[in-house]
Amino acid sequence: MNRLKLRWTSIAWSMAYLLLLLSLITSVRIIGMLFLIVPVVVLYSTLTLRQFIMHMVPVWLVAIIIAGQAGLFLPILGVFFMIPGIVMGRMYKKFTPALRIIIAGGITTLIELLVLLVAARVMFDFSLGAYIRDVIEISVAPMKAMADVNPELNDILTPEYIIGLSNYTLMLIPCALIIASFTMAVITHAISRPLLESMGYSVPRLKPARDWRLPSSMIWYYLIAVFLEFIASTNMTGVLAAIVLNFMPLIHIAFTIQTIGFVFFWANHRKWNSFLPFLLSIVVVLIPPLRIIGILDLAFPLREYITRPKR
Repeated sequence: MNRLKLRWTSIAWSMAYLLLLLSLITSVRIIGMLFLIVPVVVLYSTLTLRQFIMHMVPVWLVAIIIAGQAGLFLPILGVFFMIPGIVMGRMYKKFTPALRIIIAGGITTLIELLVLLVAARVMFDFSLGAYIRDVIEISVAPMKAMADVNPELNDILTPEYIIGLSNYTLMLIPCALIIASFTMAVITHAISRPLLESMGYSVPRLKPARDWRLPSSMIWYYLIAVFLEFIASTNMTGVLAAIVLNFMPLIHIAFTIQTIGFVFFWANHRKWNSFLPFLLSIVVVLIPPLRIIGILDLAFPLREYITRPKR
């Protein structure tokens, strides 16, 4: 890519980064957060460190000026989302395998989220438990208002119920943070890779979906999790309950991915239309019990059986 084209492309991505930063002070901040790492990855992957800094600093200054008092926190958020972008961009430059890039981006984002929670607790006396309880109380307020029409709601929405729901939600925070971190990393890679390739840069790809397979040891982790869930079901409190509640959704997601891999493998073996496995993958996601296919695929050599020559 010639220098003039690269310069204008970099300016365009800096403008996109500015718009995404400003979205953090609007009602669409959640959407902005999901895509905020993408411009950083593209800029860091295509520029030198000096050029990258020269694009970042003006963007932050303009964002602060436009946002006014609300923009005082934008540099903090900018740095927060910039770090995983730099990590992923640096690995793109080194042509690191795509899966390792996604894992590194997800872990970096997760660590930052944990640091952010600790800092908020220490510096601003922020209580995550109290915040969750307030959110739940606000959410159930409309239902309480309907108690005159349906008195049974008063018996359900008791203070004890709200406290129990708050504690349950709080226990699931580690799982939510992990899912959020790796979702951002996956989205960033899914968008950044084709963009960088269109700009003429060689970027590592993930393995084809038909080759997605979990380590065989995941079966043992799954069996241990099921055993712990059975034990904890009698008394879902304490550390054991927290471990089970957070681990089971993650391992279910893992086997859903394994099932999707098997669907693409089967479709490729049968030479089906390429659109069909995408459609079936959506069905797998929408019908969670279908992940048993992934469990069977990992526990037994289903793929080897399918491809074995018939006598």
